[in-house]
Amino acid sequence: MIEQEPNRQPPVLDAITGEPMPKPIPASTLVIFRDQPGSTAPDLLMVERSAKMVFAAGAAVFPGGRIDDADFDYARTLGHDDVEEYGARIAAVRESIEETGIAVAVEGDLNARRVSEARQALHQGINLADICNQFDWQLELEKLIPFSRWCPPFAEKRVFDTRFYMISHDDHQAQATVDETENYNLFWGNAQSVLDRAEAGEVKIIFPTKRNLERLAQFTSFDEAVAHVQQHPCVMVSPNIEKRADGVHLCIPEGIGYPITSEPMDAVQRGFGK
Repeated sequence: MIEQEPNRQPPVLDAITGEPMPKPIPASTLVIFRDQPGSTAPDLLMVERSAKMVFAAGAAVFPGGRIDDADFDYARTLGHDDVEEYGARIAAVRESIEETGIAVAVEGDLNARRVSEARQALHQGINLADICNQFDWQLELEKLIPFSRWCPPFAEKRVFDTRFYMISHDDHQAQATVDETENYNLFWGNAQSVLDRAEAGEVKIIFPTKRNLERLAQFTSFDEAVAHVQQHPCVMVSPNIEKRADGVHLCIPEGIGYPITSEPMDAVQRGFGK
């Protein structure tokens, strides 16, 4: 009897060159909302990346990073069937603690000293699972709301498959502090104010961050953002290049919740430079 080869998926090809794409690196990002009493827009937590970073050097982004094998292992330990989804959520929580010192979707003793200890342990390479066991923390991963997912169809130096989540964090006493490793600054600001600062040249934002900020600028509260996501469920966003009468544009699909879906290529800030 001849053994048949298992079905193999054809390689994903670069949208421009037609060459096989590298396997995307799974990553996770967290949009942390802080509703402001008396304000018409919630604040969002942004971090500014070190100029030495390979990806998005010097850019203002939402806290996040690559998903580690330990995150997937922890998802399995917690009994989640969808390991990729819940590993991504765990990574978002972990990265938030590492990069900002803010612990979200965590139930337990969250006094400043305890969170600082957890952050130091993470920077020393200790797994979040071990920290949660030691501190008697329980993760509340259902509090993370899937917002979007981006993966470029172009063979950059590194290709990231990034899941974006939203969460509300109205503890105004919790102080976010920069980690001074991957990031050199952080700040709270509503989505439109960040867009305005980018327009004025005060901060740099890359194409996915800009589109997501434009989408987030539509909301006056976290609850309004959640209602919007229920109407526009999370889908994979893969930008494409279009030649138009006024030049070449980088575009994303219509009808998935984004108010602006294209930008001239000569104005686009990409993760590895223009």
